Amino acid sequence: MNDFLQKLASMVLPSWMGSGEPLKLLKTLRRFWAEVYGWITWPLNQFDPLTCTVPILGLIAYDRDITRFNGEPLKLFRKRVAYAFVNASDAGSIEGFINIFARLGIGYVELQERQEGIDWDVITVRVTDSQISDNTQLLMQIIQQYGRTCRRYRFEVITSESMMICAGWDQGEYVCYPATLAGMETSSATFSAKI
Repeated sequence: MNDFLQKLASMVLPSWMGSGEPLKLLKTLRRFWAEVYGWITWPLNQFDPLTCTVPILGLIAYDRDITRFNGEPLKLFRKRVAYAFVNASDAGSIEGFINIFARLGIGYVELQERQEGIDWDVITVRVTDSQISDNTQLLMQIIQQYGRTCRRYRFEVITSESMMICAGWDQGEYVCYPATLAGMETSSATFSAKI
């Protein structure tokens, strides 16, 4: 809540006027001035892609060279339009590409380039299988728009597995059993066992 609406909500009548018609008038004036404030600030709110109306969002998206793909949720489209400049400046570096994925809510991603045994122009994008299945078109759009021009991209699926290791103490005993070989009375062999 901004300052004007806070001041409007904090207006209080004196105790002898706190009921009846004066209180109704105060509530009506609060609603009226809050609506007038909304009318005045509406044009300013249209510059923000996260809160503007959908037709104006389309104009801002056109200006920032963002196209909406089939089935893209409006919330994600608003994010893509809002972060278009920052994403364009981050494109081209590994850290920037990872930041693009984080801003758009895709999640954890690993990028590996110039790996041994693979062509130098191949960049490996490691994501989980759920990220690929949930965001297939978005991943392709990001690669197309912010990927390096002379590079090929391939996806690898990473799977995280939680593991639990328990540590404990076991009192053991070290035992040596001497044995003699048949036919040889002078030599002996020792076999050890841990229990």
